Amino acid sequence: MSMSDSDSSSHCGADYKCFRQITRDRLLNEMLRSGKTGDSNSSWKVLIMDRFTVKIMSYACKMADITDAGVSLVEDIYKRRQPLPTMDAVYYIQPTKENVIMFMSDMSGKSPLYKKASVFFSSSINRELVNYIKKDATVLPRIRALSEMNLEYFAVDSQAFLTDNERALEELYGDDENHRNVEEFLQVVATRIATTFASLRELPFVRYRAAKSLDPTTVTTYHDLLPTKLAAFIWNILTKYKTTIANFPQAETCELLVLDRSVDQIAPVMHEWTYDAMCHDLLNLEGNKYVHEVTSKTGGPPEKQEVLLEDHDPIWLELRHLHIADASERLHEKMTNFLAKNKAAQMQHGSRDGAELSTRDLQKLVQALPQYSDQITKLSLHVEIAGKINRIIREKGLKEVGQLEQDLVFGDAGTKELINFLRTHEDVSAENKLRLLMVYAAAYPDKFEGEKGSKLMQLARLSQEDTNAVNNLKLLGGPPETEKTSGGGFSLRFDSKELVEKLIRGELPKDEYPCMNDPSPTVHGTAHPVSVEYTETAVAHSMRSRRTPTWARARSSDDGYSSDSVLRRVTSDLRKMGKRIFVFIAGCATRSELRACHKLTEKLNREVILGSTSLDDPAKFILKLKQLSAKEISLDDLGI
Repeated sequence: MSMSDSDSSSHCGADYKCFRQITRDRLLNEMLRSGKTGDSNSSWKVLIMDRFTVKIMSYACKMADITDAGVSLVEDIYKRRQPLPTMDAVYYIQPTKENVIMFMSDMSGKSPLYKKASVFFSSSINRELVNYIKKDATVLPRIRALSEMNLEYFAVDSQAFLTDNERALEELYGDDENHRNVEEFLQVVATRIATTFASLRELPFVRYRAAKSLDPTTVTTYHDLLPTKLAAFIWNILTKYKTTIANFPQAETCELLVLDRSVDQIAPVMHEWTYDAMCHDLLNLEGNKYVHEVTSKTGGPPEKQEVLLEDHDPIWLELRHLHIADASERLHEKMTNFLAKNKAAQMQHGSRDGAELSTRDLQKLVQALPQYSDQITKLSLHVEIAGKINRIIREKGLKEVGQLEQDLVFGDAGTKELINFLRTHEDVSAENKLRLLMVYAAAYPDKFEGEKGSKLMQLARLSQEDTNAVNNLKLLGGPPETEKTSGGGFSLRFDSKELVEKLIRGELPKDEYPCMNDPSPTVHGTAHPVSVEYTETAVAHSMRSRRTPTWARARSSDDGYSSDSVLRRVTSDLRKMGKRIFVFIAGCATRSELRACHKLTEKLNREVILGSTSLDDPAKFILKLKQLSAKEISLDDLGI
């Protein structure tokens, strides 16, 4: 029995598919719909997954997709299951000893749980476990397929994936003297990253942030070598893929840039003013799940309803990257247009010309006009969300906080303005004072050293926990240098957006960002400059979400519900894409970085895909940061 990786079709040409679509197609077509035979009494089958692979599936596919692929039942491999000896089973599991033992228990002996089993491992399985499976003479004839799917990541966005390593900050930057543990952790991360390229049949040029210095006398922290080690692990796995995976490219087809959280310490804590970021920062979402109250259809008390803020919602797609003020304005326009074009809605709204529709008014419209239920329900949801966000912004004084944050980053404010703000805004929450100080400490580390920083934290009345969070920013390191801008501020030279643009232009410094598989000039060459239609202001400010009407105020058509065109435009634009660019940030990524990848894709006409160990909102990042501690080491101890 041969071990084989499932084959996937090329993404090139007119059939270009986005990253998430390829992931979905592989799971549905190569795995669930594979191996159809006529020797089973029913075309229905059982899908068995572990706790990790069930998350992979849930991010990429809806339950309706899985059912359409012939699955009648989804089971947890670790739960007791009813025997279904007339049905075939598909196992999608990680290649662990525990999972293999559970599979063998299911299919061995005189009474197996299922008739036949097709087993798909999420990543490469070691030879010992394969031999263990082959030794059981009762199991072997019952295995229809045994394959390495090599798909072990969460496709959380059309242009983003996660390796699901929530403890990455602690594992990579914490006080752990056993660097072997760190390398084992990096190996897991690298394996999951590599399966992304296995799925897309892409072989990247693997670039990475180099250590600041390799002088043996230099005292540094182990984290400075993390991108180097991670890139090496990734490249080693990809090299093996070239000989073990059918149709895997033998020459480089795309770019991968491996970074860590030191690339930008401000992005995880600064207020990002887009609709998407505000939802995750202010509304306590559970993942992408938003819970709200709706009017009961039976006339009883309001009922709680869960909705997912995801790509299937065209209004969400249209609003997510807009500044919250522009998103609110767009929603008002949509509702105004809807009322203007629907006489029945006008009658229900009454004669209140110019009056704002409340969420309750919208819910009444849904009941009164069932033919418009879907349109009004979606509009109602986002009107409610935007209203709640704007109310929190007012109540917490976030406009003033956010303005000072941006002024600090762009050099329009300094220590004097920060001190004055802390003295005159005592009602600002402890969380927002903490975030202000973290922005300041990251932007001006030299001005936050020693007693200067201590006095600022005392003035802000930070708790010991919050003080630890500010101090622990140092553990993440920082870019090699900062540059003084013409406006007097300090630009973070090495934010991910600017690095991608330098990569495209062929301007990425090779000594600071070397390549594991150094390309020859004939293969790679010097990248041609890309035509840029956006203004310099939009480019400079995009990561920080200053009001940039150049991109935030793009108009939709006037039917009040034109968001479906967003979905169509995304699909059609993909056909003209150039080679993909992947950016992986170890430690965590942010909503601002995800937005930057979407904007870069539009600007460069190349699909820019963000990868990370996790996607953190500010509260989660700060909580993780509080748990770190420092330990300096010499490079002599690293053994590289």
